[in-house]
Amino acid sequence: MSLKLRDLIRQVRACKTAAEERAVIAKESAMIRTAIREEQEQYRHRNVAKLLFMHMLGYPTHFGQLECMKLVASPHFPEKRIGYLGMLLLLSEQADVLMLATNSLKNDLHSENKFVAGLALCAIGNLATADMSRDLAPEVDKHLGSAKPYLRKKACLAMARCLTKCPDMVEDFVDRVVSLLNDRSHGVLVTVVQLMTRVLVMDRECHLDEGGDDDGDRDYESPCRTAFLKLVPSLVKLLRNLLSMGYSPDHDVGGISDPFLQVQLLTLLRLLGAHNAKASEEMNDVLAQVATNTETSKNAGNAILYECVQTIMAVESDDGLRVLAVNILGRFLLNRDNNIRYVALNTLAKCIADRQPERDEHDEQHRGPDAASSDNSDNSAASALQRHRTTVVDCLKDPDISIRQRALELIYHLVNRENVETLTAELLNYLVLCPREHRADICTRVLQVVDKFSPSDLWRVDTLITLLTIAGRESAANVQSSTAVYISRSSEDLRAYSTHKLLKAIRDDDGSQRGLLNVGIWCIGEYGDLLLTPYTYHPPSNAPNSTGLPDVDGIDSDEAPVSVSFSALDPATVVDIVEGVTNRHTCPLEVKQRALTCFAKLRERFADVADADTLDKLHKLVRKSEGSQSLELQLRSCEYGALINAITGVSVKLTTAGGGEEEDIFGGGGLGGTTPVSDSVRSAAKEALARMPVVDIKLMQRKRDERSGDMSEDGMGVVFGGDDAGDSVPAASGGEPSLLDLDDIFGGGATLAPAPAAAPPAQNGNANAAKKSEPAAQSDVDLLSDIFSAPVASPAPIPGGFDVFATLPSQPAAPAPAVNMFAPQPAASAMGSSIVDPFSSSPTPAMQPQPPPAVPSPAISSPAPTMSAPSPTPSVSSSASSSITVQGFTHQGLTVEFECSKTDAWNKQHSLLVAKFINKTDAPLYGLHLQVAVPKYVTMEMKPPTSTTVPVTAGSSTKLVTQRIEVTNTMLGTKNLMLKLKASFTSKGNKVEHLATCSGFPAGQY
Repeated sequence: MSLKLRDLIRQVRACKTAAEERAVIAKESAMIRTAIREEQEQYRHRNVAKLLFMHMLGYPTHFGQLECMKLVASPHFPEKRIGYLGMLLLLSEQADVLMLATNSLKNDLHSENKFVAGLALCAIGNLATADMSRDLAPEVDKHLGSAKPYLRKKACLAMARCLTKCPDMVEDFVDRVVSLLNDRSHGVLVTVVQLMTRVLVMDRECHLDEGGDDDGDRDYESPCRTAFLKLVPSLVKLLRNLLSMGYSPDHDVGGISDPFLQVQLLTLLRLLGAHNAKASEEMNDVLAQVATNTETSKNAGNAILYECVQTIMAVESDDGLRVLAVNILGRFLLNRDNNIRYVALNTLAKCIADRQPERDEHDEQHRGPDAASSDNSDNSAASALQRHRTTVVDCLKDPDISIRQRALELIYHLVNRENVETLTAELLNYLVLCPREHRADICTRVLQVVDKFSPSDLWRVDTLITLLTIAGRESAANVQSSTAVYISRSSEDLRAYSTHKLLKAIRDDDGSQRGLLNVGIWCIGEYGDLLLTPYTYHPPSNAPNSTGLPDVDGIDSDEAPVSVSFSALDPATVVDIVEGVTNRHTCPLEVKQRALTCFAKLRERFADVADADTLDKLHKLVRKSEGSQSLELQLRSCEYGALINAITGVSVKLTTAGGGEEEDIFGGGGLGGTTPVSDSVRSAAKEALARMPVVDIKLMQRKRDERSGDMSEDGMGVVFGGDDAGDSVPAASGGEPSLLDLDDIFGGGATLAPAPAAAPPAQNGNANAAKKSEPAAQSDVDLLSDIFSAPVASPAPIPGGFDVFATLPSQPAAPAPAVNMFAPQPAASAMGSSIVDPFSSSPTPAMQPQPPPAVPSPAISSPAPTMSAPSPTPSVSSSASSSITVQGFTHQGLTVEFECSKTDAWNKQHSLLVAKFINKTDAPLYGLHLQVAVPKYVTMEMKPPTSTTVPVTAGSSTKLVTQRIEVTNTMLGTKNLMLKLKASFTSKGNKVEHLATCSGFPAGQY
């Protein structure tokens, strides 16, 4: 025999361990299962009650769901009550057995016993599914008109559930809802208002689901909303009656008449008055009455005021009412209850954030000296909020972290041009005390405030330096880089002040503020020469804050002007300070890297003012990292050492693996590198160590957008291989479309019509290659013009030229030579190459390419009046039976050729490309850097070049600079190899960058 419920509770409470409790529950669950299996009806209600207790303890009770259904169908009220309670707790709307209760619910809704009908209505209000709602809605509607308030209020809640599950039934019950608003029972009124609120919320959600927009709600009116808007006067009258009602013991809570109904009415008015000026005008008076007459001594009054404030901020109320709402929240901030203060701070921040787009639009339309005054007038909510600024700032000192975080969010919204200095000082003070995990976010917010509202460049830079001094360890990279950019864009006087102050901060720091060290060492390297002269700043006497600096230490802005002075330093002191930073064991690698650059630049800055010992020490500090374990430090140390040697006129020589000397790295020429360093090399080295040019942020953003547009809009999502690139570009799988198939994605999958051209005679054994390329649907010139297409006007036809953007009849054409789409168009010459510049503002004639000497120039026939494009043969020459040479590009004296060969006889897809760099100028080329992009179906492995300095190619005895590139064309025979090249180098002190495309590889072979 199973236990009684009270005995089970005693046994569970007597258990001393969780294992004993589980044993008791398991034993009793087994007995309940036995009783269910044996159909022991006399113990059914007791078993369900025990299952409810087990459910409260967290044990599985799903096996008793069907017993609940049987109890609901029982004619006895005690069993029916236990059954409904079990159904509400043990079942969910996803349970399959819930559908079995539909008939029992319908029968109970017709019961004469109001408590039985009430149980059915409660079950519908909590568990009704969409199907049950459609079946039972008529019965629920009948109880909306019941003469018993007990059933009417439960029917309202049940109807809210039914309409939520079936929104299409809303319009059928609107009239009944409107008639219930005149009910005299407060319980019925509360549920009716809740029902109306639910209908409005659901109607709004349906509007958004149908593609509506929040911004378009001003013009959106549904039938339900239109019907409810007519009831605004009645709702206002009902709320006013509650305010004027005397003491009623049935509804009084803390001296306030029915605060629950008042709160529900205010919520409904907020939904009706949003974006509706007429309804807002009707409720303005009663909102003011609620805000002024409600007592705040009890929590019930605070709840009503809070809801009233939310309603005022949401409806189209006037400025006076908004000021009243802000003052109420200001009183909440003075409350001793942290919950009320938290609610006030959260509400103020939300209200300001919601109205921020309106203020931005207003500022955009009324730019001028009166723009700020119109927003901060004495009768505006913004000015009222500014009056509570001190109270909000005091919340930053609250022991509760949640209060401090809410106050911090609110202060960000309070900042404007008038109070930016005061509030920024408070933020910096809080930055000292706040938890470390919050400092990064605060630094980013302070940077945004400083960038938007800074009164002067000096104040901005000084604030950021103070921020880095406090939280440089947690500051993000964008804060550090922004500080450096602001300093570089400032005047020479401000640079001197910033460098002096950063040097003092670095000297006083213990090495923990990484961001401060990064910015400080960078500034010392760039503007170290400014430290050698004294600096004094005299602030203007009429400045609001005469120092022009953030008032972090509580300096009174009304005090007399304070001058800031820094004494001059000698070069040795500056070097010792930076060296001391790098000698710390805790110095991070990035700081050491910036210090290395700083030493190299100080060597150039102090060349004319420092003594020989200091200059020699700087040179040793630069060369100190030549044996560093960090590859970056090691590489930069060698490079900076070579630059310093070049400035001083020392010729640096390279040695071969066998120990013999080669030509010096600057390409001076002569045997053994005995020729002195040329003036062009010295000037290039000095330029490399000169001050960084001023950063134009708008230009950088425009260039970045152009680069991203070139790569993303054209679909060239390739990986560039640099000198150090050793990774392979993954090939596309055979089952999915190739993202970078040049003749698919760039052409949009359509077949392009190539320019008609007279087929040149096949020469030097290239006839087969020309025949293979004839069936192609488009020429390489048309393909590349589609890759790099830009919205430019098509030029007029020019004799002897062609237009890559014109629509021409389809005709097979041979592959075109390498096309450079980005370089400026050179003047036509006898040695000119075929270059097409679609970005030029004027039409450019296409010039005949100059083939290798072994290949005579092909004849181009251009019969009039049809315009035809030249279609020269690929610049490919057979240098041996196993290798061919493909012309890459020629630009400003640098020629790149690819010697192609097959290294693996068993793998035809794999090829070796040896890039040869030929210098046809009269001076060496420095800083050579080649990047190569390949389509997705090609994998690539790129080795570093043999040298980054390309000497003058004087003859066959000159050793060429080469670079090995191994490629694998996974679609050999279907798609040809194509390379996109980007080369950068320094020629006669000028930085040169060039982009080109190489597509002249023999079809079917590479």
